[in-house]
Amino acid sequence: MIPSFDKLRTGFLFAGCPLPIVNLKVFSKLRHIKSYIYNLKHKIFGGMTIFSKIIAGEIPSYKIAENEKFFAFLDIFPLREGHVLVVPKTEVDNLFDLPAEYLKEMLVFAQPIAKAIERSFNCNRCGISVIGLEVPHAHMHLIPISDSNDLNFTQAKLKASDESLKKVQERIIKNLTTA
Repeated sequence: MIPSFDKLRTGFLFAGCPLPIVNLKVFSKLRHIKSYIYNLKHKIFGGMTIFSKIIAGEIPSYKIAENEKFFAFLDIFPLREGHVLVVPKTEVDNLFDLPAEYLKEMLVFAQPIAKAIERSFNCNRCGISVIGLEVPHAHMHLIPISDSNDLNFTQAKLKASDESLKKVQERIIKNLTTA
């Protein structure tokens, strides 16, 4: 069993042995090394994430937009109709392990998609969420919302048919191109 961060930081006992207080910078570097090893392993052994397979066209998707660095597509298990995922083509587990410039470009890429979502659905705005626990590939969720509970990922997901997903895709793309 691995001790929690709090236990390591405060020097609690683990397996009867006292643990030293660990510097937060050490944990940051360890997290970065873990991400680097994970990405290297996938490059060497070809362990693509489901998002990389979608980007490569190995798994079909309802594509909304794409450029040389990012890919946006409908979530097939949406919280709300119009739920879009924006994914970097670079396979990295933690969004904040991306370089700062890349993060800026990701938001700029997502902005017209968010505006198209707002024009496509009856909502107050397009919400953005970064969870990153289900798939080990950095991504952001763009979801049409009317209140904060619309971003509650503990709620049951919608069961969308292929036909309804295709209609949602067409609606968003239409509003994306008319911007």
